[in-house]
Amino acid sequence: MELLRIENLSAGYGEAVVLQGVSLALDPGKTMALLGRNGTGKTTLINTLAGATRQHGGSITLAGKALHKLPSHERAAAGIGWVPQERNIFKSLTVHENLTAVARPGKWTSDGVYTMFPRLAERKGNLGTQLSGGEQQMLAVGRALVLNPKLLLLDEPLEGLAPIIVEELLRAIRRITREEGLSAIIVEQHPQAILAISDSAVVLDRGTVVHAGTAQQLRDQPHLLEQHLGVAR
Repeated sequence: MELLRIENLSAGYGEAVVLQGVSLALDPGKTMALLGRNGTGKTTLINTLAGATRQHGGSITLAGKALHKLPSHERAAAGIGWVPQERNIFKSLTVHENLTAVARPGKWTSDGVYTMFPRLAERKGNLGTQLSGGEQQMLAVGRALVLNPKLLLLDEPLEGLAPIIVEELLRAIRRITREEGLSAIIVEQHPQAILAISDSAVVLDRGTVVHAGTAQQLRDQPHLLEQHLGVAR
């Protein structure tokens, strides 16, 4: 049974429609790379799943539950773990308070997050404002995990980070999705890094799906990447 099904989705901000007629599906334990040039609707799609846009039409179903009828806080309870571009950590709380304030019962605990991100364990008592950009991103991922979601949404998790931090985050994301089997949708500007750890790939252009297939297919056919994203391997 599919974990996520999006049917004929139209959404945007206020009266402005950014996404039009988007349909896609994701199976349990699978990772989808969501690709496209800047301004093609990738973030809008992630935000719409999280309940942070205005939906004009279509449906979103997560594990058989109609998400599009729920406000954003209820979507978290239904199984959405969201790491937005802005990270949205509580900057006036410590690392440990950030993780325990939102935790829901399940496999992922703050201790599990500390094991995966030893840097956070060392900074348990530090406030969000005292963390580097990379550490804030790790904390944002950890905070989504302790919700014990069914689906993890990552919006450009590697953006603007030092290469060594990018490697660390990619290792963690691979572990979360590949070894722990958590389903994920990952938005990324640099496709190769994410395609390597994804099962499927969807390319958006002007708010519609222009390509959907396996991640392997895009990796093996650089001309497709070039055609849709204007990037060479």
